[in-house]
Amino acid sequence: MSIANTKNPAGDVNYEVHGIGYAQHRRTDPRIASRVHEALGSAKTILNVGAGAGSYEPLDRHVIAIEPSAAMRAQRPPHLVPALHGFAESLPLDDQSVDASMAMVTIHQWSNLQAGIGELIRLTRGPIVILTFDGDALDRFWLADYAPELIEAERRRYPKMDDLCRLLGGSTSVEAIQVPIDCVDGFTEAFYARPEKFLEESVRRSQSAWTFVDESAHLRIVEKLRSDLSDGTWDKKYGHWKTKPYFEGSLRLIVRTR
Repeated sequence: MSIANTKNPAGDVNYEVHGIGYAQHRRTDPRIASRVHEALGSAKTILNVGAGAGSYEPLDRHVIAIEPSAAMRAQRPPHLVPALHGFAESLPLDDQSVDASMAMVTIHQWSNLQAGIGELIRLTRGPIVILTFDGDALDRFWLADYAPELIEAERRRYPKMDDLCRLLGGSTSVEAIQVPIDCVDGFTEAFYARPEKFLEESVRRSQSAWTFVDESAHLRIVEKLRSDLSDGTWDKKYGHWKTKPYFEGSLRLIVRTR
């Protein structure tokens, strides 16, 4: 799910390289989707900015999908509308032309957040729905103990919730979204109870944060986790995480209503 500037059409992560196979692990989780679709209300026309492979797009509305990365557009399943090439900061639509807009795990990719939010406000008659992560809550996750470099890199990428609300204006709410234990959208916190998944290269490749960790640190993190899982150290320290049906970490749903 990416959107970016014209210099790098895949944002601060080059999805033409790192986006291959993304849709295999990053899929719509129905429980998260229910909150997104509820927030969209009765909107019949919906703009999805940074649409990627189409996660969380409703199937019963008219969707206009915008995505700059060809590799991501190519992974959209055939039952979804094809995505148009475009950028968050300059969207090719008329003022107030859609009932609602959505941006799913993408705003941290935008080269100019203020411009991108301004475009959503310009185009949208009704709710603006954003799914993102709160950088200040990332260290609630046990992975912070293994990969502090990754957490710090992610924290720098995500906008502050107060800043985002200020840019959106209007009546804006921020909701913490609980991540279910069997979440099928493979962002990092989705595997809070399945630590062994981080040993799979394809899983890590579908999480853009890992591209900000240098190779030596990357290897150290994975090998330390592999060793701790093998000898029982992880279970002794964090095994109770496997008993949590949900984890309330950093996932946030931001909704601006008019």
